[in-house]
Amino acid sequence: MGYQVVSVNMPADYTDEMLHSRLAKTLHIRQFTWQIEGKSLDARNKRNIHWVLRVAVFSDELRGKLPEIPEKLEIPHVKTSMHILVTGSGPAGFFCAFVLQKAGYQTTLIDRGSDVLKRNQSLNRFEREGIFDPLNNYAFGEGGAGTFSDGKLTSRSKHISRERRFILDTYIAAGAPKEIAYLAHPHLGTDNLIRMVKNLRKEYEELGGKMLFETCLDNLIVKNGNVLSAELNAESFDADSFFIAPGHSAYDTYRMLIRKGVLFRTKNFAIGSRMEHPQEVINRAQWGMSGIPGLKAAEYRVTSQGDGKHPVYSFCMCPGGIVVPATAYAHTNIVNGMSYYKRDGYYANAACVAGIHPGELAGREVTAMEALDQLEALESHFYTLPGCYRAPACSIPDFMDGTLRNTNIPGSYPLGTLAAPLWELLPPVIINAMKSGLRDFKSKIKGFESGQLIGLESKTSSPIQAIRNEGGLCEGFSNLYLIGEGSGYTGGIISSAADGVKAAMRFLTTR
Repeated sequence: MGYQVVSVNMPADYTDEMLHSRLAKTLHIRQFTWQIEGKSLDARNKRNIHWVLRVAVFSDELRGKLPEIPEKLEIPHVKTSMHILVTGSGPAGFFCAFVLQKAGYQTTLIDRGSDVLKRNQSLNRFEREGIFDPLNNYAFGEGGAGTFSDGKLTSRSKHISRERRFILDTYIAAGAPKEIAYLAHPHLGTDNLIRMVKNLRKEYEELGGKMLFETCLDNLIVKNGNVLSAELNAESFDADSFFIAPGHSAYDTYRMLIRKGVLFRTKNFAIGSRMEHPQEVINRAQWGMSGIPGLKAAEYRVTSQGDGKHPVYSFCMCPGGIVVPATAYAHTNIVNGMSYYKRDGYYANAACVAGIHPGELAGREVTAMEALDQLEALESHFYTLPGCYRAPACSIPDFMDGTLRNTNIPGSYPLGTLAAPLWELLPPVIINAMKSGLRDFKSKIKGFESGQLIGLESKTSSPIQAIRNEGGLCEGFSNLYLIGEGSGYTGGIISSAADGVKAAMRFLTTR
């Protein structure tokens, strides 16, 4: 059996039969099998938008040697009676517990929210009636914040190739589209994620793992840097080691950890608003037409130096998606974006945020606790103005001019918008940077000024970061690990899941 990798360009609406024929003609062979290894869209020339495919071809008519099998994640198996508690069922927490359970440890995975189906019901009620559920929202509940998102699987993290392959293979086994293994910009969509999260839980439990919902980590009992037990719903729970993956929104968990002596530093993060446009505007700007057969919806990613001091950029772009009420606590008001796998909604949205340090926002050096306080105060301010979960919003031209002319702000946000001067609600330094960035965005995307800005986007990353040693332990502790977005080291599904995998593997190799 011979092997060869070829690169071919294919039309946007190509079929498997068309690709098979192209490969046969390109390689002058008749009998072969093939496997796509890479797929990306080339839209640089709007008259010739096409897929670029890297395809591995196998045939007796080829002479090339078969490729080496990529290195896989090898999970060692141990015999142990040790019990491990993992808090938070998002990507970091789940994959940490999953790997440790596969290795032979007895793990218990807890989440303050409910299972994904009950969580989905609560979210639907929230968006219909405005009744907020502190256990089940866009931040808390089975699968974490990533379950109700666009489900992007891209990551800028380095040195995680084995972990990424393991994560993607696990997702595909749980029902993800096989294309996530080779697409340049893979995504899952909320509809796929809801089903997958349920399947992942089933696999974890079949391995012997125990999952507890509506179970909150209230406290840790610590003595001389060793966690003796945890208080879950005010009841004591003993374990040998503790992994905490709180996500980016669990302020109460952060504060408890700080009080228990976990060390954090402040770091740069970003805040701003969601910008939303009709998807057709983005399609025409990126493709030169309203739609292309074979493609879902056009994406964009824009960056700017802003005011020269604070970078401004789009974040978590959701083609054909909706803006959602993403608050984790009552009487705060923030937004995020999500989309379904088909990305066929009327609107496109993305965060428009400016990077800044908490100390600059406060005008002085701040502690980790103070950084949380000032961010929570801003999130509460966005609730106080409307007095509910309607999202303050304005048009992009009004924001840039500082004049509220347009009081009708249509959009996808399910709880409705309230025309408001966002330039008076956000910190002045953020406003100035965003205005400069939006001017740059207008020059890059035709029709960009037709959009609007909605609500407060404050969860691109955490403003604080745990101090961890090389083994992943919280500094000064012998059996406490903080992982995922809540640790301040990751952002997004893949990097968070990889952090959970790496934490588990480090634990296994140092025991």
